[in-house]
Amino acid sequence: MASKIFRISCPRSELDLNITLQCGQSFRWRRVSPGSEKWRGVVGNVVWTLSQDDSYLICQPHFSHSQYTTPYFSQHGRKRKKDMELGIQIKPTNSEKVLDCISEEQVDEVFRNYFQLDICLEKLYKSWAEADSNFALVCPQFSGVRMLRQDPVENVFSFICSSNNNIQRITMLVDRLCKLYGSLLTTVEGTTWHSFPTVAVLAGDGVEDTLRAEGFGYRAKFIHKSAKQILERGGEKWLHSLRLLPYKECHSQLMSLHGVGAKVSDCICLMSMGHLDAIPVDTHVFQIAARDYLPHLKTRKTVTDKVYQEIGDHFRTVFGEYAGWAHSVLFSADLKIFQALRPESQNGNKKQGIKKCKHL
Repeated sequence: MASKIFRISCPRSELDLNITLQCGQSFRWRRVSPGSEKWRGVVGNVVWTLSQDDSYLICQPHFSHSQYTTPYFSQHGRKRKKDMELGIQIKPTNSEKVLDCISEEQVDEVFRNYFQLDICLEKLYKSWAEADSNFALVCPQFSGVRMLRQDPVENVFSFICSSNNNIQRITMLVDRLCKLYGSLLTTVEGTTWHSFPTVAVLAGDGVEDTLRAEGFGYRAKFIHKSAKQILERGGEKWLHSLRLLPYKECHSQLMSLHGVGAKVSDCICLMSMGHLDAIPVDTHVFQIAARDYLPHLKTRKTVTDKVYQEIGDHFRTVFGEYAGWAHSVLFSADLKIFQALRPESQNGNKKQGIKKCKHL
C-alpha cells in the first residue's frame, strides 16, 4: 500500500545512518538493497524505512491491514515519561486509517527519542577532539555516530546473543528469535517482519530446547533463564525501572541475569538505560586501549576485572559524561566495514596515517 513520508529536521553531521545502524548497537536494521542508502527496521513495533539527505531524516512507516502495536508501546511525552518507551499506539480497522492515525509530531517524538537527537553531537565532537588527538583525526570521517536509545527488552536479549559472536551472526540469531517468538507485523517487498518477543513468551516452556535446535547453543539457556528471572521480578516494568537507578546499581542488577557479564551489562547500560558514560570493554576495545591510550596493557593477555575498570575509567577521564558515545565513535572507526572512511585510506598512504594517528 502507499505509505506516508515524514521528514524530521536533522543534518547529516548530527546523524549518519550508514555508520550508526551497522556499528553493532542494534541488529534489526537492513539495507533495503545492496549499496542502498535506505535502511529498514523496527522501532515501536512499526516497520520503518529510513533515509536521509543533508538536512532531513526521512521516515516511511509500513503497516499490515490489521496491525496493532503491543501494549508496552504507547505515546508518552519525553518530559513526562522519560523512563518509558516511545511508540505509536493505534487500533486501525484498515490500512488507510493507520496512516490517518499517525501525526508528524508522533513520528518526530519517536525518532528524537530513538536517536537521542536532543543531544548536540557537534558540541560533543568539538570537546572530544580538544581532549584527544586521536579523536581529532578520526572525527571528520566519522561524524554523526549516535548512540541509540533502545527498548531494554530487545537490548538485553540481543546482547545475550552477542556472546562470543560477530555482528553478522548476531543479526542472524536476533532475526531468528523474532521469527520464532515475535508477532507478525507486516511484509514489505517480500520480506516478513516480526515484533521482538516479549519476556513472557521467552520465559515459556520449551523455549530453551527450541533455541538449541535452532542454533543458539549455550545462549539458549541464558535467554530462557534470564527471561524467567525478569518475569519473576516484575517483567518488562521491572526492566524499564532500572533506568531510574544509579549506574553501578543498574549495572549490578543486570549482571544478576544469566548470561550477562560486565561487558554485556555495560552495553545495555549505554544503549538502553541512559548511562552514557558506560564503557563496554571487549577484546576489540581492549586492543584499542592498549594500542592508543594505555600502552602498558600490551603485556596483558586477558581482560581482568582490574583492567576492565582501568580502561573504562581512562575513557571517562578523557571524554567525560558522554564517554560511552566517544568510545562508540572510536570503536566504529576501527571496524573493517568502515575501513574506506579512515584517514589513511583516503590519502592513500597507510603508513603516514598510522604515524599521524596511533589509533588507526
